[in-house]
Amino acid sequence: MKDSLKQSLKWSWMIAVITLVLAAIFSVISTAVLSGVSWAIGMVIVLIIVLIGVISDTIGVAATAANEKPFHAMASERLPGAKHAVIITRNADKFSNFTNDVIGDISGIISGTASAYVVLQLGLQLGYEDGSTVQFLISILFTSVVAALTVGGKSVGKTIAIQFSTPIIYHVGRLFYLLEVKLNITIFTKSKKKKNKKKSKSRK
Repeated sequence: MKDSLKQSLKWSWMIAVITLVLAAIFSVISTAVLSGVSWAIGMVIVLIIVLIGVISDTIGVAATAANEKPFHAMASERLPGAKHAVIITRNADKFSNFTNDVIGDISGIISGTASAYVVLQLGLQLGYEDGSTVQFLISILFTSVVAALTVGGKSVGKTIAIQFSTPIIYHVGRLFYLLEVKLNITIFTKSKKKKNKKKSKSRK
């Protein structure tokens, strides 16, 4: 129990630091991209940010819903990405925590900030000053639309994730495989415990 608590606290601290860094990076990037663009382009950027949040949430739900057995069968046939899919399903709690909470929440926060910028630009272009009644109404309308798209998109994404969890996670596994083979970027490391067990068996 103590070991599991220590691991949980360690993961919580690590994910908090990762969230802090990623939130800062994404905020800087979104601010730099939005500065100087028209409200129409800004609106497209907001929709892209919402889409990223929906996709990441869908992948996270698929990881928790996926069964490990089909990926073992794929791995026996040496299909690229199958072993990575197995690792994802075994680490579904951490993987979904990262995709749903970290990426999803950051996308939600940044989309809100970006929405405020778009509303300001739209109001100024229409000739209304910041804080006017018209701009306030535009802000409510646009924020409501963004919120509806986010919640509705995630709802549809969850349904898709549950029904097609195996192909979704397999494609994510293939992506991790390509990152590892082509760019030498390892997302998940293999468990060391299994290696130690093999060594102990060989000694016996």
